[in-house]
Amino acid sequence: MQLMVIILKNYDRLDPLLTRFADYGVYGATILNSSGMASELAANHDEDEFLFLGTLRTILNKEREQSKTIMMVVKDEQVDDLRAITNEVVGDLSQPNTGILFTTPITSIYGGSFTK
Repeated sequence: MQLMVIILKNYDRLDPLLTRFADYGVYGATILNSSGMASELAANHDEDEFLFLGTLRTILNKEREQSKTIMMVVKDEQVDDLRAITNEVVGDLSQPNTGILFTTPITSIYGGSFTK
């Protein structure tokens, strides 16, 4: 089993992505509102407080929409297919402002349908 985490920057792709996951047979996911560190710093501090952000300050938008973080417990054999689905729906994750996907092994799990 793996914990798959997807941080989706362009969350107008959220519904199409979840629909494709459901079509594939994955129905359980937890979705959280999230934001990056630089966005939080820009939104919560005066311009003069964080001069170290330099030119990043000019591209950060204090009103920037939040990201969506999707967390799913998936079978090891599903990871490659779900990664391919994500790339099809969201776009190439190696491109800026698309998102990030990572997995980590689960050594134990309690509760939910995976423990039956």
